[in-house]
Amino acid sequence: MKIWTSEHTFNHPWETVAQAAWRKYPNPMNPAVIGTDVVDRKVVDGVLHTHRLVSSKWGFPRWAQSIVGSTSVCYASERSEVNPNTRHMILKTRNLTFCRYIAVDETVSYAPHPQDPSKTLLKQEAVVTVKGVPLNNYVEDLLANKISLNAGKGRQAIEWVIDKIDAEVKEITNSAVKSTDELLSQTKKSIDDITMTARKSMDDISSAAKKSLDDLQNLANVPTRTNQSLPKI
Repeated sequence: MKIWTSEHTFNHPWETVAQAAWRKYPNPMNPAVIGTDVVDRKVVDGVLHTHRLVSSKWGFPRWAQSIVGSTSVCYASERSEVNPNTRHMILKTRNLTFCRYIAVDETVSYAPHPQDPSKTLLKQEAVVTVKGVPLNNYVEDLLANKISLNAGKGRQAIEWVIDKIDAEVKEITNSAVKSTDELLSQTKKSIDDITMTARKSMDDISSAAKKSLDDLQNLANVPTRTNQSLPKI
């Protein structure tokens, strides 16, 4: 049996890292993981419980395949709990493929760093057990080294997802600002159009009123005709 452990600190708050952990796959750093499928999900006492099936390619060398067998896709069962109140996320994964000979139990947890709550502490542990095959110690070392390598890629993947989320938020913000600017511009144009129309209407009314007044004054200035003497016959 081989036990592998690791710790890493992310310079991001727990909420950001937990969100990135959910969106970790697929990513260019871990191409071996080809899919995740939700088997069950429920909330119990404010805690999110999720069961997922993880599909991946282990990429065993030929000599190892001759010992434990070969398959194009390997499957693992992942059970997780997310508690937003205590800000704690834990994932436990166990392989389903090759389980007659190999058992890989991996536990990953994310929690605020005890010395700096604005950061997130990642803890990983993997217990590898190989039995019933020749060179079992060698195969355990092979798997432990592979887990260590993938863990490094996984941390890079978390940073990659966080950058992706930040880019999405920025794009949404810019789009909202652009839409707001366009709305304000359109509103200003509409107000200007209404103002110009109202001003033109007032000018037309003023012109009409002035013309009517001028007509009345002209009528008032016309001399009144007196009775003229009739011609003598």
